[in-house]
Amino acid sequence: MINKFCVFPLIFSALCGFASAELRLPAVIGSNMVLQRDKPIPIWGWAAAGDEVAVTLGSDGKKIKAGEDGRWTVQLDALPAGGPHELKVKSGGKEIVLSNVLMGEVWLCSGQSNMEWSVRASNNPQEEIGNAKYPKIRLFHIPKRPATSPQDDVSATWRECNPDTVVNFSAVGYYFGRHLHAELDVPIGLIGSAWGGTRIEPWTPLEGFSEVEALRGLGKQTEQQMPKAFVPLAEKWAADVKAAAESGRRLPAPPKQPAPFNHGSPTGLYNGMVAPIVPFSLRGAIWYQGESNNGEGMLYHEKMKALIAGWRKVFGNPQLAFHFVQLAPFRYGNGERTLPYIWEAQTATLAVPGTGMAVITDIGNVGDIHPRNKQGVGKRLALWAMAKNYGKSDLVYSGPLFKEMRVEEKSIRVIFAHAESGLISRDGKPLSDFSIAGDDGKFVPAQARIDGATVLVSSKDVANPKNVRFGWHHMVNPNLSNKEGLPAGPFKTDDWKGATGE
Repeated sequence: MINKFCVFPLIFSALCGFASAELRLPAVIGSNMVLQRDKPIPIWGWAAAGDEVAVTLGSDGKKIKAGEDGRWTVQLDALPAGGPHELKVKSGGKEIVLSNVLMGEVWLCSGQSNMEWSVRASNNPQEEIGNAKYPKIRLFHIPKRPATSPQDDVSATWRECNPDTVVNFSAVGYYFGRHLHAELDVPIGLIGSAWGGTRIEPWTPLEGFSEVEALRGLGKQTEQQMPKAFVPLAEKWAADVKAAAESGRRLPAPPKQPAPFNHGSPTGLYNGMVAPIVPFSLRGAIWYQGESNNGEGMLYHEKMKALIAGWRKVFGNPQLAFHFVQLAPFRYGNGERTLPYIWEAQTATLAVPGTGMAVITDIGNVGDIHPRNKQGVGKRLALWAMAKNYGKSDLVYSGPLFKEMRVEEKSIRVIFAHAESGLISRDGKPLSDFSIAGDDGKFVPAQARIDGATVLVSSKDVANPKNVRFGWHHMVNPNLSNKEGLPAGPFKTDDWKGATGE
C-alpha cells in the first residue's frame, strides 16, 4: 500500500523489481502482547507469494499459503486467560518466535487530547507512575500518522506496564485497564491510538460512513478523493523508466503525487492509526472525543453511529463494546448552549447496543478543557465494562439518567434510570442547576427536591409547568447523584432524544 509521506521508496522498489518476500509480522503481533481470551485468534503477516506458513500457539497449529501479494491470515483456536505462551511462525526456512505472550482482555483507547493526555500530566503523577508496576498489563502506543489509504503496519512495540513505560501512555486508558485488571485478575492489553484536537471523521473508516444514511454522501466524497490510481501509475512509470534506460532514451517525469491527507481528513487517522491493527481481536474500545465537533448537536450522534458501525465492521465483531466519555463542562467560546446539545447527542448514542457512557460533570474543570482527574474517568468507563461485558450484574455502573417525566399539579416529577438505590445531593446542599418552563417555553431557575428515586421540580413563577432542564449550560457543576456517588447526566425534557443504557 502507498505511504503518503514518501512515494519514492515505492517507485524505487518497482524500479529494482524488488518485492519483500521475507517472512514478517505486523508490529501489533509481537512479543509481550496480550491476545483476546476466549475468542478465535487472528494472526497475519507476509511471506513469499505461495509459500506455506505454519503458525503455532501452545498446542494449536495452523498452516496456510501466502497469497499472490504475500499476505496470509490464520485463525487460531480460542484460549482462556493466562500465559506466558510462545507464538511461532515458520515459512521459507525462516522462523519467528514471539515470547511472553499472554491471553487476557484487549481494549482500544482512542479519541482526541483527553484520551491522549498522559499519566505524567494527570493528577498525582509521581505517586501513580511510581506505583505502575503491573507486568500483566501491556501497552501498545501507536504514533501519530495520517494516511490516504489503510496502512498495514505501524512503528510500535508491546511493553509491560512499569514506571518507565506508563509515563506517556493515555491516563484514561491506563486507569481503565488498571481497574479491569484489579477486578478481573486477568492480563489486560491496551492499545493507545489518540491525537489531540482531532475530529471524529478522521477516525471513521469508509465502511462506517456507508452504514449511516446521513453520512453516505461524505463517505462517497472521501472515497472519490482517495488516490486509488496512484500505485498503478507509479508502477507504469517505473516500467517506462526501465525501458528508457535500456534504450538510451530520456527518462520520463514521475507521476504527480496526490495531495496527502492530514489529521483532519475523513478516514485519515483510521487509515494510519487503526487500520494497521485490523483484524486484531478486541473486547472493545473506549472513546474520549467530541470537543472538536462541539456545536454540531445531533449530527454528532450520526457520526458516532458511523464510527461504531465502521469499527465493528472492519474488526469483524458486531458485538465490539464501545464505551465513551460524555464531555466535561468547560467555558467554551462558541456559546453557552452548544455543549449541552453535544451531551444530548452522546446520550442518544446509548441507544446503540453495546455502548456505555461515563458522565463526568462533577470532576471537570470549567477553566481547563483537560481536567486532570483521569483516574475517575477511567474507573467510570470500567464500571460500564464490568457491568455490560463482564457480567457484574449487581454493580451500579451509571449515574442517574433521565427516563421520563410527569406533570403533577404545579410540579414536574422526574423519573431516572440508575437511581434504584435512591438519590442524594452530593454536597448536602439544595439541588442545583434545575430550570422549569410553562407553555411559553421560557425557562426559569427552579427548586428541586428528592423524593425517593425521583425529583420534584417547581417554581413559584410557573403555574402550569411543561418542561424541565437540568445542567443545561456549559459551565455547570450539578450536585444530583445516586447514592453510589455517580453524577446525574444533563438533560432536557423538551424534545429529548437521549437514552439510558439500561
